[in-house]
Amino acid sequence: MEYLDLRNMTCPMPVIETKKLLESRDITEIQVTIDNPASCENVKRFLDSRGFVTVTAQEGNDYRVKGVQHKDVNCFPGEARKLLVYIDGETMGRGNEELGNVLMGAFLKTLKELEIRPWRLIFINTGVKLASRESGYMDTLKEIENSGIEILSCGTCVDYFHLKDKIGIGRVSNMFEILSSFNEATHVIRP
Repeated sequence: MEYLDLRNMTCPMPVIETKKLLESRDITEIQVTIDNPASCENVKRFLDSRGFVTVTAQEGNDYRVKGVQHKDVNCFPGEARKLLVYIDGETMGRGNEELGNVLMGAFLKTLKELEIRPWRLIFINTGVKLASRESGYMDTLKEIENSGIEILSCGTCVDYFHLKDKIGIGRVSNMFEILSSFNEATHVIRP
């Protein structure tokens, strides 16, 4: 059995670290230790999605997720998907802006970890501000682009916010290409 201690890690790191371990070698049994119920549930769902039969237990302040690989489960359905990510704002969700910034950061960091990664990331409206050199997400977006995900920013939006000389990642596009991307995509993710 493989043991993974992921206490003191915030979302989405426990799932990402579990994924990295599973991808590093063939694992049939795993036990993950976490220190919060939300991460426990997230790791459990992730292992379930990878064909593990899971059991969770709480011991004091620690949560343990034990998983055993179930040989008859097809973890990776053969459906061909072409994912498009569409971001139309600077934050994720509605309500508290500070929380929305935290969620957007976690969303962007997690994109490149998906089993089926997006082929294109499109920014429109105030979302184009995330692609400016002054954005706090520039390092994460560079990692996303370096992983092979194309990044496009709406040209009309870039002009509207006077960012033409400030875009630091990807390329400036147009509405025809943006709509063609939606038409070509099999699935669209919108935070």
